[in-house]
Amino acid sequence: MQNGLLNLSVWELVVAGLVMTHITIASVTIFLHRHQAHRALDLHPVVSHFFRFWLWLTTGMNTREWVAIHRKHHAKCETPDDPHSPQVYGIRKVMLEGAELYRREASDAETLEQFGVGTPADWVERRIYSRFQYLGLVLMLAADLALFGVLGLTIWAVQMIWIPFWAAGVINGLGHYSGYRNFETRDAATNISPLGILIGGEELHNNHHAYPASAKLSYHWWEFDIGWFYIRSLELVRLARVKRCAPKFRIEWNKAVPDYETVMAILQNRVHIITLYSREVILPVLRGEARTASAETRRLFKKARPLMIREYLARGDHLGSDLKSALEASQALATVYRFKQQLKDVWGQASLSQETRLEALRLWCEEAEKSGILCLQNFALMVRGYSLVPTAA
Repeated sequence: MQNGLLNLSVWELVVAGLVMTHITIASVTIFLHRHQAHRALDLHPVVSHFFRFWLWLTTGMNTREWVAIHRKHHAKCETPDDPHSPQVYGIRKVMLEGAELYRREASDAETLEQFGVGTPADWVERRIYSRFQYLGLVLMLAADLALFGVLGLTIWAVQMIWIPFWAAGVINGLGHYSGYRNFETRDAATNISPLGILIGGEELHNNHHAYPASAKLSYHWWEFDIGWFYIRSLELVRLARVKRCAPKFRIEWNKAVPDYETVMAILQNRVHIITLYSREVILPVLRGEARTASAETRRLFKKARPLMIREYLARGDHLGSDLKSALEASQALATVYRFKQQLKDVWGQASLSQETRLEALRLWCEEAEKSGILCLQNFALMVRGYSLVPTAA
């Protein structure tokens, strides 16, 4: 039959195509990303295998390859070893040739060996999904033609480009190039949109890089992660179990000095602390200094601003010339920037004992409160009472 077994109208075919591609997106974000790559949740074997089977049919992607490449991306983010950073390769190449970058990295045995640990290696994976990686695509084509007729070929073609475009291109490209940032992570990750619907919640990419092991990608109340909605729905019928979400914080203002709970809270939520410091201390001081500075110095402060708050721009050991000149032009800026670096030292050295960290944090708070800079003093009062609220999944 020309119209296939279902004999759908054009608009019904459009809806069918969108539903199937959305299932593919959900499979990538829930199974490959949050479950396999980051172990943020457990899935019932039936649900897990459905996602794996659907991805075999609609993408031909190998679970081990995808997971290994994604884990390497986090480990080497925005460096020459990152498999697909637009900061390294350029936005045009990642957007247009993201699938080629993926295939190149998938052929690297060392990447798979080092980063592909713990992925499925059962009989079905070894003897069918990995051995006949593209058979699923052929079966999907046959099913589309049988169900939808001649236009099934168009639906199949859309299915084939859906993930290469949205995942390899948009998320890996725009998600590290353009958008807004809730957190000053040590990479260029951005949130493409606060409404994570079209790409299953992966639009909230900066949130994910701030808390990679979180099953929930939205952070603020005004952000929506449809992938999280699906996970919670699966959890309600006991087909999923959330293991980790991003921590939430509270301030105990009656705490006179930091304690071990404070240190643990800062260690677990350090990306939030450093983001707060940039917004509550560095930016107010920068604005205050700019108001009384000359026009030339204001231009210098404007150039130095990203270097003072963007963590991924401050990877090197040496200060940029603009930043160095700005710090030399303002004692207040030099002070708050120095305190920022000292605060990062509290968690920056893995070999430090908790006692050493606690003493360093107490000393930091004492000196900050004596700095004479009001916003830094207020921040120190907040830090000493910083603690985490148990996250309700």
